Amino acid sequence: MINETLIPSIGVITDIRKDTPDVKTFRVVGLDGKKLFEHMPGQCAMLSIPGVGEAMFSITSSPTNKEYMEFSIKKCGCVTSFIHAMEVGQQITVRGPYGNGFPVEGDFKGKNLLFIAGGIGLAPLRSVINYVRSNRENYGTVDIVYGSRSMNDLVDIEEIQKEWVNEKDFNVYLTIDREQEGWSGHVGFVPAYVKEVNIPTDRTAVLCGPPIMIKFTLQALLDLGFDKTQIYTTLEFRMKCGVGKCGRCNVGNQYICKDGPVFRMDKLETLPSEY
Repeated sequence: MINETLIPSIGVITDIRKDTPDVKTFRVVGLDGKKLFEHMPGQCAMLSIPGVGEAMFSITSSPTNKEYMEFSIKKCGCVTSFIHAMEVGQQITVRGPYGNGFPVEGDFKGKNLLFIAGGIGLAPLRSVINYVRSNRENYGTVDIVYGSRSMNDLVDIEEIQKEWVNEKDFNVYLTIDREQEGWSGHVGFVPAYVKEVNIPTDRTAVLCGPPIMIKFTLQALLDLGFDKTQIYTTLEFRMKCGVGKCGRCNVGNQYICKDGPVFRMDKLETLPSEY
């Protein structure tokens, strides 16, 4: 029997939002105008353009959104450049969902949550954050620490400032790397800001961002007293087939596409040293 996730569905782009100079968010529905398929926060999908190529991207809309799915895509190569040139009404093929997602109905349920993101790393976490917002009674206090190179590189800033900051028991901390005209908020790197905010350790932490940010943020959390069993991250590099068959994304005996992309930090320590 053919795995349905391997069969591409034809999607139609119904909206394009420019988040930053090099990040756009694409809203996609099926030919029937409905959502292509269901997913869980943290899962990915493969977007492809025949004759150009395909690539894996996080589904950044929440599963609680039953009308469409969204993908926030940074322009950084051949496929992403082609997607950035697309217009509303054009078609794109989508297959998925892939991966194991965040344990929103497991380890996260009933917990206080801490989300830490850098740059485009907010995109995968947006799905989780909005899932929590839609199921507010199942989760405790939510803290969000988010930083980028400049205020112009903050993804989803309008949603953050108009919606997230107004949620009950939501605390949002924004920072940019260097001082900038027009910015009156915090200035500094995310790992240092996490220690400065000094968030209580009774939280489950979720990280996503550049590897160097994750490395130093993990150390900051450990210095604050967090245990690695309290920390989750998502990896999305080198995925190709999406079902653990091509071997492109394996690290030791783990496949990022199948066993990830979400991993608990203590599990990552079991991976080979070359990772």
